[in-house]
Amino acid sequence: MRKLCKIAGILLLGMIFFHGCGEEKAAGPTLVVAQGADAKSLDPHATNDQPSAAVAIQIYNTLVEQDNDKNITPSLAESWTRPDARTTVFKLRRGVKFHNGEELKASDVKFTLERAMESPQVNFIVETVSEIETPDDYTVVIRTEKPFAGILSHLSHNAVSILSEKAVKAAGAAYGEHPVGTGPFKFESWQSGDRIVLSANENYFAGPPAVKQLIFRNIPENAARAIALEAGEIGIAYGIDVTDKERLMANPKIDYYEGPSLSTTYVGFNARKAPLDDLRVRQAICSAIDIDPMIDAVFKAGAVKANSLIPPNVFGYSKTAKAWNRDVEKGKALLAEAGYPDGLKVSLWTNDNQQRRDIAVIMQAQLKDIGVDMSIEVVDWGAFLDLTGRGEHEMYILGWGTVTADADYGLAPLVHTDNMGGAGNRSFYSNPVVDSLLDEAKTETDEDKRAALYAKVQDIIQEEVPVYPIAYGNTSAAALKTVKGFTLRATGSHRLYGVSLAQ
Repeated sequence: MRKLCKIAGILLLGMIFFHGCGEEKAAGPTLVVAQGADAKSLDPHATNDQPSAAVAIQIYNTLVEQDNDKNITPSLAESWTRPDARTTVFKLRRGVKFHNGEELKASDVKFTLERAMESPQVNFIVETVSEIETPDDYTVVIRTEKPFAGILSHLSHNAVSILSEKAVKAAGAAYGEHPVGTGPFKFESWQSGDRIVLSANENYFAGPPAVKQLIFRNIPENAARAIALEAGEIGIAYGIDVTDKERLMANPKIDYYEGPSLSTTYVGFNARKAPLDDLRVRQAICSAIDIDPMIDAVFKAGAVKANSLIPPNVFGYSKTAKAWNRDVEKGKALLAEAGYPDGLKVSLWTNDNQQRRDIAVIMQAQLKDIGVDMSIEVVDWGAFLDLTGRGEHEMYILGWGTVTADADYGLAPLVHTDNMGGAGNRSFYSNPVVDSLLDEAKTETDEDKRAALYAKVQDIIQEEVPVYPIAYGNTSAAALKTVKGFTLRATGSHRLYGVSLAQ
């Protein structure tokens, strides 16, 4: 049960005092971080959304990690070997403790991966795994059904963070509100819709964090996050709006961070719901969209037009995939051919994200030119994920981060038949040819052949448009200059271990 008692925080000299539940004092520096939405769950197998991952990455560790240069580095596994193309043998660090005091064992890794394989939200990440053996407490042998070149990248994903078998079974269905990991910060409390409080894991295997309390605040409005940072109410703000960028960059008390992301902003169509089940209707809508005004007005040139679901810094990206261009007459003709000469009405869902709302407004005006009356519905983040996962929408706007930097993760979750719903394919699109190409690419070990297969998938998707990629944007954050050691990650899930506060 999330801690629902009212918390009022006062940031003073690196200390926060909580009132309403009895006074609590952080035993050391406190860092407050603001993002645009609350986490949905802190169970890595229950959700795959960015706000949840941003918190969970502080609580958990994976077997291996991927650095910003896309290199695989040790984490809970201190080493690994590949005796053959289907087998990876991991040697675990000894003496690593979960937050509940239990020592990490190979049985916890086996439990975690098998549990992930049963999760409809994240099973696609480990679907290639066919067998897990634990010959001793510190050795894990993972076999895939067929060779899979991306196995280490997939095992670096937050969704396969290693869980304590004992803690999961003890908490049952409530585990997502009582997470237990091996990471640098331990879960303390969650005031739903407002904040999540973490504390330093003094027994962390890499050494205790310098920050002793870490608070994630939910501040949906971009401008409000920037203002809170300027006022010193928070130490770090994620997702800086372009309208605030220049002001924050000019502030001598603030450091601004920006860099290429692994994410694509896109519009999705529910391909099993009329009228969007008709390819001609989807193509007509795509013909009416002009991305250039969105790049100028919404991204303020902080993004580039997309021609594929995956960005150029992801393995398998195809620069020859067709980008759609605005053609109003073509759009009208396609609608008439589909039986809608007088136009039609559709609804588009977005969450309370200013950038996506602005994109929706521009698109709404553009679609009128071909006779499409598109209403915009702003849906709470948690409900948005649940309802689109059930297919109750018509159109929607979302972003997808290819956090593994591999095309398998960038494409398969969004367009493979097996991943319909909450796993990622919220367009409920199904094409046996696409499925076959993705399945073949997953097991192909020759990189050139893999890239060619993914190029074919991108060509088909750009033609059949179950999703319409809009832009490849940058990831951004801003922090008070008293915050030292912060590093921007292309995934958008920034690790805060190593961050300290100047006295």
